[in-house]
Amino acid sequence: MNLPDPSTILLMATLMATAMSVVLYSAYLNFPKEIRGLREWALALVLLVGGVVIFALHGKSDILLLFSNVVMTWGLGLMMIGTERFYEIKPSWKLFHLSWILIVVLLGYWLWITPDFLTRVAVSSVVVFILHTRAIVVILKNGDRHFSTLFFVTLMLIESIMVAVRGILAVTSDSDVNLLGTGTFASLYLATAHFMTLMMTVGFMTVCTRRLQVTLERRSTLDPLTEVLNRRGFADIYAKEHALMRREGTLMTMLNIDIDYFKNINDCHGHAVGDRVLIDVAQVITKTLRASDHLARFGGEEFVVLLPATGLDRALHITERIQAALREPRPGIPPYTVSFGVACQTSADESLDGILIRADKALYCAKERGRDRYEIAPEASLSRTGEPVRRPDQARA
Repeated sequence: MNLPDPSTILLMATLMATAMSVVLYSAYLNFPKEIRGLREWALALVLLVGGVVIFALHGKSDILLLFSNVVMTWGLGLMMIGTERFYEIKPSWKLFHLSWILIVVLLGYWLWITPDFLTRVAVSSVVVFILHTRAIVVILKNGDRHFSTLFFVTLMLIESIMVAVRGILAVTSDSDVNLLGTGTFASLYLATAHFMTLMMTVGFMTVCTRRLQVTLERRSTLDPLTEVLNRRGFADIYAKEHALMRREGTLMTMLNIDIDYFKNINDCHGHAVGDRVLIDVAQVITKTLRASDHLARFGGEEFVVLLPATGLDRALHITERIQAALREPRPGIPPYTVSFGVACQTSADESLDGILIRADKALYCAKERGRDRYEIAPEASLSRTGEPVRRPDQARA
């Protein structure tokens, strides 16, 4: 089998790695800021390319040889740091700096004090293996169970095994592990190593793309200020809970919640304080609810709570608990009250619009009767379409 010579491999790998670096940096500039690590991976590729080029051109300069190893270690270390930042783990900067310092000290010793090429290969292999192993541990501990994660960690494992094999061969056999040589091992190892580096980058981009998808889906269903469900997210949740209600024959209750005199809060304290009040409402209610309950912000100062498998008596107990929690003073938040409209859904034939209308009417009654209270909506009288039948006495003023 005729393999390309090392210089051809180096040129191809340099061009592809440079292109991938541009792709990563472009993703860093355009992806949401929640997706971290792209900048570190882009810089890592630049350093790896630079290190490889210096290594190929060092000639008889031992200083350049050592410097090329340090630069490549920086690149591999930044891959580890980028992976940690992606998974929101505290970056291992101590390990990063320890790695390149060890390269300087140990390679320098076996380069000038006691020249030993094979020992240098073994030492550099150990350092690289440790950096890759740290990244693999982070992925396995924090990655989700998805193809993209499996693909990424598999590539990291293959690269680690290759590095370990070269290190083992350096100390246990007479194989020529000199990558500047023209033998089969040098060509095969260089081709495989450069290919795997590029594939690891593709693997990282795969998990980043997966995270992008999840982030965009999350943004489409959550209110950006309070980070609770928005109307779209609430409608999706309601559809699932409604199907379960129909299947199991349970009850469901809706709470329509509105902050009293919210305009006065904005006028007296400013919109920044008003935003803090909205966030406070969302946080307090979330802490008060059960894990099975759902909170959404419908815009402005209006919130909606869905209580699955919950009848009216239990729903009123939860309402009073929320009311008491919101009345508690909290530092930095002006005192405020809320009004509730409570509507219990007893029939699976009632639609989301139907129960929302009833809860809204009950909320309006609570506002009319003095605020800082709750009112209970009458049971629905359903038409054929599942909408409440409007009676004259129910007309909203």
